[in-house]
Amino acid sequence: MPQHMRVRVAAAAGLVVSLSLLGACAGGSQAGSDDASPGAPTVGFVMVGSKKDAGYNQAVDVAAATVGKELGVKVLTADQIPENNNVTQTMQAMVDKGATVIFATSYGYLPYAQKFAESHPDVVVLHQGGYVEDAFPANFGTYWGESYDPVSLGGIAAGGTTKTDKLGFIYAFPISQTIANINAFALGAQKVNPDAETYVVNTSAWCDPIKQKQAVSTLLAEGVDVFSDHQDCQATIVQAVKSAGKYFVGYHYDANELIPGGWLTGSAWNWAPLYSRIIETVESGGFAGSEFNANWIGSFATGDNPIELASFGSAVDGDLQAEITAAEDDLKKPDASTFVGPIYCQDGTVLVPEGEVATYEDVNTTFTCLVKGVVGTLPAMG
Repeated sequence: MPQHMRVRVAAAAGLVVSLSLLGACAGGSQAGSDDASPGAPTVGFVMVGSKKDAGYNQAVDVAAATVGKELGVKVLTADQIPENNNVTQTMQAMVDKGATVIFATSYGYLPYAQKFAESHPDVVVLHQGGYVEDAFPANFGTYWGESYDPVSLGGIAAGGTTKTDKLGFIYAFPISQTIANINAFALGAQKVNPDAETYVVNTSAWCDPIKQKQAVSTLLAEGVDVFSDHQDCQATIVQAVKSAGKYFVGYHYDANELIPGGWLTGSAWNWAPLYSRIIETVESGGFAGSEFNANWIGSFATGDNPIELASFGSAVDGDLQAEITAAEDDLKKPDASTFVGPIYCQDGTVLVPEGEVATYEDVNTTFTCLVKGVVGTLPAMG
């Protein structure tokens, strides 16, 4: 089964109050919006990390607040919910508070979300980043966005900015989505700078500030002057890069304000429009059999990608900005992709043959190597 990882400031929508959620959070925090329209549905969002992580979970929280304000629905949120039975307890607590739609936003929530949907046929459950090959219950669906194309644009920014020709990429686990993003970043950099090399460091954690600091130090010792990451949280990395006076390309969340002068651009989730479409589909009574009652994937080429090019920092001059936006326009053409052959693995074997374009399925099932120009190896998954 393809491993589409969950792979993941808040503008409060009206008055926010604390909810007990039956003590299910195990150290997390919960909140709900009380500005909903009379008779409006209640929607729950469950997050694995802190909603102030300047990354994956903060993007979810910002979108949840936006949906509450724009649709007039009541929103319940719970963050720092582990990928274990706590997520089931949290979803049940949300249902007890009236939730009829729940977004389980972490990859590891998938089995719990599926079982919860099966046992709660009157609740629509959506899973963020999962992929299911079996038949879908009428009240369940997964959704995600094709991240590697926008990540490649950040690679262009990095390749066009570096003075040492050494880029750093800090990642969590060698799953398909992460491998695709590393490769896309490296290929984007090589488009404008054939001498650019991407040095990779693995943390074996989605959010471990100590390991992130160590990773930055390791890459600085190699001469890296532009950093990027595939982590859930990125605040620690940003601060370490800022302290070193280097440049940063973000992921998940637009953290421009955290590193003035050092921010280049990045990939940022804009979940609110998709969340709204899903909620409106549920409220219309048309969820069963809809495009969301399945594995939904948005992309640049289909014009509905929930992950977008982030803002440009002051370090990116007008010419480089124009080059990046032109590449973005190209990727938005039908059947376009970052992965157009010939593309080679580090050892010289062919990853994508000349004249071929890798499909989303190819990227998530057959990409098991790092491309030429990436320095480092992939650890074995236990």
